[in-house]
Amino acid sequence: MQVLKDAIAAAISTLLRDRLGEAPGTVVVEYPPATGMGDLASPVAFEMAKRLRRAPRLIAQELAQHFPRVPGVARVEAGGAGYLNIFLDRGALVRDLARLLSAPPPAPSGPSIVVEHTNINPNKAAHIGHLRNAVLGDTLARGLRFLGRRVEVQNYIDDTGVQVADVLIGFQEIARQGLEEVRRIPGRFDHVCWDLYARVTELYAADPGKLALRPMVLKALEAGHGPIAALAAHVTPRIVNCHLDTMARIGVRYDLLPREQDILALRFWETAFALLKERRAIVQVESGERAGCWVMALSGPRFADLKEGEKILVRSNGTVTYVGKDIAYQLWKFGLLASDFRYTPFRDDPDGHRTWSTTHDAGAEGAPAFGRAEIVYNVIDVRQAYLQAIVVEGLKALGHQAQAERSIHCAYEMVALTPTSAAALGVTLTDEDRRRPYVEMSGRRGLGVKADDLLDALEARARAEIDARNAELTPGEAERLARAIAVGALRYFMIKFTRNKVLAFDFDEALSFEGETGPYLQYAAVRAAGIFDKMAAAGGSAEAEARRAAVGEPFDLPPGEAAEEHWGLLLQIARFRDTVSQAIDALELSQIAKYAFNLAQRFNTFYHKYPVMKESDPRWKSARVALTALFLAQMRRALDLMGIPVPSRM
Repeated sequence: MQVLKDAIAAAISTLLRDRLGEAPGTVVVEYPPATGMGDLASPVAFEMAKRLRRAPRLIAQELAQHFPRVPGVARVEAGGAGYLNIFLDRGALVRDLARLLSAPPPAPSGPSIVVEHTNINPNKAAHIGHLRNAVLGDTLARGLRFLGRRVEVQNYIDDTGVQVADVLIGFQEIARQGLEEVRRIPGRFDHVCWDLYARVTELYAADPGKLALRPMVLKALEAGHGPIAALAAHVTPRIVNCHLDTMARIGVRYDLLPREQDILALRFWETAFALLKERRAIVQVESGERAGCWVMALSGPRFADLKEGEKILVRSNGTVTYVGKDIAYQLWKFGLLASDFRYTPFRDDPDGHRTWSTTHDAGAEGAPAFGRAEIVYNVIDVRQAYLQAIVVEGLKALGHQAQAERSIHCAYEMVALTPTSAAALGVTLTDEDRRRPYVEMSGRRGLGVKADDLLDALEARARAEIDARNAELTPGEAERLARAIAVGALRYFMIKFTRNKVLAFDFDEALSFEGETGPYLQYAAVRAAGIFDKMAAAGGSAEAEARRAAVGEPFDLPPGEAAEEHWGLLLQIARFRDTVSQAIDALELSQIAKYAFNLAQRFNTFYHKYPVMKESDPRWKSARVALTALFLAQMRRALDLMGIPVPSRM
């Protein structure tokens, strides 16, 4: 549809210049509210009426009368007070759509796009908030790839930060374990660290003097040698592997794991620091409580709350703040540093996908090239908007205005739990918590839920429903189906809300087979596939029947309400790519979820009203088989883009 819309807009623009001597910079072609008003429409006559001082209806009539031939367009009419109503060639649209849905995905092209997401501190297990980040980032990357863009997914590993320092202090001061003892810890290491990290918070509360250990450990981490660094070199990659295992459960994976330690070891920050000093974008404070710190001056409404009107990039003890290192990292992502990482394989998936890690050692021969992106998307929650704005200001201060504009913060609100779901996951609630619409997770209050615990609970509930519905399944089949439904429930729930809305996760809502849920979409796809299974079981050739969708003749139907409903479903099937493009442009992935739900809902309504197998008229039956085939192919694409698996049965 987008190709058609672009061709129609170009034809209108040319016609306006030829007939009326001028045309607007952009010609809008949109979807009308009802098919009787055309399959597409343009309000361009209203805009031209203001310029030409003519009635829009007369302009629309002239344009319709002289409209050139455009492949895929059957006719153009003037409608209403001045709309151009465009009616498409139905047979051509069916053939084009069938070819598109059966073709392999396009080879990625164009400059590289970096999508950075997840970014879990390697100090403990992932929590439920990380799941929203990972699902949004993964869906964004899948959407860009669906549109044919070249995408590189990065998961930044902050292995020299405060959180890592604290868990190392926990091993030393609480567990009293050194490197060899830590190596021998069995089981889910990230879950062990989750509990240990909570105890470190208690340690600081009981003995504030222990906080003096933190800067010492941070300094040792940045230096990269000694017993502390050796312990960190074991702890952080082991936890990262656990994180990757968690994210693999929901179909999320990465191309590159850039490590903060390598940014420091390869002197990325020193290079960026020198550039910032050269441009006089930062200055060293000479007196007061910030004496010795290097700061960046910031102005404008976004930074009005800054007391000193400046942000510290380097502390007085010489350690670099998070935002300072992130400026250096952002410069590298755009290929604006003279330096580059070296790379080493981190792990390989069973299907051959390799996740790479940066290294400051020699690196592996034949490693792919990373970075040098044209656009960078940073998927980070809305609380980081201020720091992301400082990173952008850093790019501007160095004269990289274009890259600053293409440094895009994909922000999102936090994840909470409904009180019922929080209680089901073992969270201790106060009476006040139970009265609220949702319970915020808070490390300070000890309210946190591991991502694995949420996934385990989803799978267990899905398994109970499957066992009740399908007693004949083997344990292995039931387990695989439960996992697919749990992933579908989680991922759809994380996508369907707008990014600026707090997400209150609810088990019953997410796992429902009715309403706007992942299982509802999965069920629609399974139902459509079941039609072809029934055709094959009845002795028919499902493949041959479905192939008729590429012919176009099945939609040469008698006029009337039934034909228009068939055509309306086809038009909605055809709008998927257009929807994805709009969702990516607006950074509102909920539009994709809404499209998939509306399409599934429309197909289910159509299926109940117009049977396929029981239809006696061969023309109607062929049309419905073709529609079902096209719906199934498009729904599978939509589910794949959202990372939702399609089960073999429900």
